[in-house]
Amino acid sequence: MSDRISRRDAMVRLASSFAAAAAAGAGCGRRTGGAGEASLWFAYGGNNREVLLSLVDRFHAEQGLHRIHAVYQGDYFEALAKLRTAIAARAAPALTHVVGEVVPYLERAGVLSALDVFGKERRFDIVPELGQERGFVGGADRPLVALPFNRSTPIAYYNREIFEKLGLGPPKTWTELVETSRAATVRAADGSIARYGFACPVDWWFWVALVGQAGGTVIEADGTPSLGGEAGVRALALWQRLVHEERTMKPPPGRDYNAWQATNTDFLAGRVAMIWTSTAFLRYLEKNARFPVVAAPLPADVRRSVPTGGTMFVMPRGVPEREQEAAFSFLQWMMEPRQANEWATRTGYMPVSRPGLRALEESGFYREHPNDRVAIDQLADAFAWPWAPALFRIQREAVQPRLEEAVLGRRDARETLEEARRAAREP
Repeated sequence: MSDRISRRDAMVRLASSFAAAAAAGAGCGRRTGGAGEASLWFAYGGNNREVLLSLVDRFHAEQGLHRIHAVYQGDYFEALAKLRTAIAARAAPALTHVVGEVVPYLERAGVLSALDVFGKERRFDIVPELGQERGFVGGADRPLVALPFNRSTPIAYYNREIFEKLGLGPPKTWTELVETSRAATVRAADGSIARYGFACPVDWWFWVALVGQAGGTVIEADGTPSLGGEAGVRALALWQRLVHEERTMKPPPGRDYNAWQATNTDFLAGRVAMIWTSTAFLRYLEKNARFPVVAAPLPADVRRSVPTGGTMFVMPRGVPEREQEAAFSFLQWMMEPRQANEWATRTGYMPVSRPGLRALEESGFYREHPNDRVAIDQLADAFAWPWAPALFRIQREAVQPRLEEAVLGRRDARETLEEARRAAREP
């Protein structure tokens, strides 16, 4: 209970500080950068950080008018908390990226700049499903406030050596997921599990994928947070069955991205034969595995369905004009096919430029790198997120902690989601 209270308090502070920042007006009394200088806040480390910093360096080398100061701010949620504080203090960066689910909330709070104001003569030819246009219901009818950056879908990765030895293929249905996980699990003589067949972070993103596959949606067209209804229950019950009854899904330790990293580590160590995670880890898994890694689409139940994920570029309001100009110049540059493709091919995230995507296809890149093709093909099964300002609160407050309680603590799925619905409907 105390954890839920702290989450709610944090969201209340988030709301009040954003509202205060918007009401205070833009830019009064905040620091100013040098001519053509701007701060970029980013939220990842490792290979992805190195790739971004190399792109920033190339931006500087290709033009001398603007400079970008890229500053690491922790993971997505740490960076969002810091952004909240900076906006309230009227010291926000000129450019940052935030998880897609929080964009409707930030837009409603009035703290984001409309990006088309800066580039009226420039059209962003981006993959529609990855941007605001089709990534959100009615996104094209709203002012453009977000552009896609590190965008992804959940996908499956499996150990080809194990699967070939067992004569298995990637599961295409929930039934096959249960059967494949069972076949790939190795039990020791004492009953302990020497190798699990499957692992997946107990996370909102993957649960939303399951809800869609079961035929449901998290928020209805009228804005009601249904959490999938019966489909939501079936999705949660599938995890519970795999963890507790089948004992073929490894319950990941840790929370949020710690659980994601633990899942990756178990896969690389051979303790798990197949995992669900993000396209973001494609290069990491390929480079660090001592076995061939193969990517596959998620299985279907009554239909195929995947959410898009990752983050969107946004420009906070209230930044001095010179910083805005520098930030927007870099943003336009990053949306160009060359940079968008370099970011995608060196990380595993999805190419957001439509011309860039065509270039990769025509060059034969996907024939040589079929794992990269999986997420692109899954866009045919992607759904649009609701443009709901409460979406992020529902995710972080109402659903995420209860998923962990239900799966790891074995709470009743129906009772858990009913409680989550009541929390989601609170003002």
